[in-house]
Amino acid sequence: MATRDITAPEFNDTINDNEIVLVDFWASWCGPCKAFAPTFAASSEKHPDVVYAKVDTEAEQQLAAAADIRSIPTLMAFKKGKLVFNQAGALPPAALEDLVQKVKEFDIDAAIAAQEENQG
Repeated sequence: MATRDITAPEFNDTINDNEIVLVDFWASWCGPCKAFAPTFAASSEKHPDVVYAKVDTEAEQQLAAAADIRSIPTLMAFKKGKLVFNQAGALPPAALEDLVQKVKEFDIDAAIAAQEENQG
């Protein structure tokens, strides 16, 4: 599966309607963003079960502000609509592959249950 560009109106539905979503916040003038794009695209081909979304921070300034993006590229990972990873900086291919595997293995239901238990 290839990457897809998403806009603010699509953002919540994308992260809530898919099991795992990786979101790359980028801009056309950003050198590290351009360098990371082929790595992100290659990873999307290896993992058709994961949604690889891209947010152009220039076109989607309100979304970038709402996501508290302070530097780009920033990569976020969501599992069942919950943010499980948020880091600025381009990841090398091996680190991105490791992240995808960890997100797939992460038991979000247990984490949510534990969090609710701690709050209760």
